[in-house]
Amino acid sequence: MTKPKIAVLYYSTYGTNYEIAKTAAEAAEAAGAEVRLRKVRETAPQAVIDGQEPWKAQQDKMADIPEATPEDLVWADGYFFSAPTRYGVVASQMRAFIDTLGPVWSQGSLANKAVTATTSAGNAHGGQETTLISLYTSFMHWGAVLVPPGYTSEAVSNSGGNPYGYSAKAGEYDDAGKAAVKHQTERLVTITKKLMS
Repeated sequence: MTKPKIAVLYYSTYGTNYEIAKTAAEAAEAAGAEVRLRKVRETAPQAVIDGQEPWKAQQDKMADIPEATPEDLVWADGYFFSAPTRYGVVASQMRAFIDTLGPVWSQGSLANKAVTATTSAGNAHGGQETTLISLYTSFMHWGAVLVPPGYTSEAVSNSGGNPYGYSAKAGEYDDAGKAAVKHQTERLVTITKKLMS
């Protein structure tokens, strides 16, 4: 059987979603997938980023990761998204990338592919669930097949119990979180393979 192709797409300001995406990429490869790890384009002014040392340091740390393009989604059989919450919805950088996908969406190139999502916020009630649901709403417009983790593993409960997708408190991505992301990714690869067969 052909290896499933998984695109791991993320946006990260200070590093939490970058670390989540790296875990997902490693887990997908370990589960037998071909993986593209891609960051979405930064839309904040560089002067603003340069004025915040942690943000600039994280930007420099990710400099070698290619930027996501619509072609990456056409290429993939399944998608893993990770981006922070901003005011209860996904960060504008990820939203801006999604808004570029109209041409490939209108051709049906995003339909019938598995997709899952994760997020982070500054506190436990910072809008994680609404962020994931808002992402899933977009994915439903594509005709993608949603693959939330549900309560399909103790790893979900041990990391805070979010059945929509793993959510971290920013800066606190721990071993329990890594186990939850690994499980969510393995589930994505499994469902992707089933959709391909």
